[in-house]
Amino acid sequence: MSSYPLSPSRRFDLICGSLEPGPTNSISDVNGVSVGHKTMRRGEVNTGFTALLPHPGNVFQEKLSAGVEIINGFGKSAGLIQVDELGTLETPILLTNTFAVGSGVNALIRQTIMKNPEVGRTTGTVNPVVLECNDGYLSDIQAMSLTESDAIAALDAASPEVEQGSVGAGAGMSAFGFKGGLGSASRVFELDGGRFVLGALVLANFGRSGDLILPDGRRPDPKELQSSEERGSVIVVLATDVPLESRQLKRVAKRAGAGLARLGAFYGNGSGDIALAFSTAQKVLHQEERDFVDRRCLNEDRIDILFRAAAETTQEAVLNAMIASPAMKGRNRHERPSLADWLQDTSNQL
Repeated sequence: MSSYPLSPSRRFDLICGSLEPGPTNSISDVNGVSVGHKTMRRGEVNTGFTALLPHPGNVFQEKLSAGVEIINGFGKSAGLIQVDELGTLETPILLTNTFAVGSGVNALIRQTIMKNPEVGRTTGTVNPVVLECNDGYLSDIQAMSLTESDAIAALDAASPEVEQGSVGAGAGMSAFGFKGGLGSASRVFELDGGRFVLGALVLANFGRSGDLILPDGRRPDPKELQSSEERGSVIVVLATDVPLESRQLKRVAKRAGAGLARLGAFYGNGSGDIALAFSTAQKVLHQEERDFVDRRCLNEDRIDILFRAAAETTQEAVLNAMIASPAMKGRNRHERPSLADWLQDTSNQL
């Protein structure tokens, strides 16, 4: 058994790649990053918001360099066009179900105006980033139960302790015929003698039954699972403290796809597969008065270590989301088994 932090997947000795995890093996190993959840379970509603705060300050006034990669664009997220164009992140990131994107957008706008009364008056508007997956198999998505106050509750709950599994936005998600959810992982590495981190937060709601490939080569039999097509979605958020400019961050985000492919995903027509990466290394000031600004960025010839970290953390975060999620019976008596139960049963048969 690994001596590294025991994420849900590592409790079953499922090791993704060769790089060393960070102290908590979660995205909060990137200093200043915090995550909060608001989970709603009410009747046939199993849904929620997950909030990621990229730093503890005013994100509108102190933006971060960011890049986005649309692996497959069957999705209804908000804010990605401006992130791709300007290369900056200026709000916290909200994850939720497809029909709650509007509530999340309004919550981020109101929160930004509260902290920055000049927004939309004497300065520009704000670009809220809300990313989504469709949890309609296990949750009554038509109920549209989530409100702005639920999004604010997730933001207010943010802390460095990253709870994983069927929480927040992950409450009603499915993956590869199993229960899906929220997962996280991190990797540490050296550059120029310094120690740096890359972490992933994943909302796993994708994958066809029987396609899952575990790191040790095992593949659950699709006959044991309720059929599921590749039309769910997966959101990958990558954070790092390495100084990178937006073009480099887009390249790092693209490598999340390698982690998904290792699991057996093929990015089906109906799956919205999106990766967003940001760097906390240096702030982009909203009220910058200089004509020219100096920013550090990584030597491109050294970027492969981040590509590897992006693939490994994405793969492990998805497994963590699934293993940390117990079996669930949801809307219309639809069921999803737990990958942890399958792994335990398989171990008992050996």
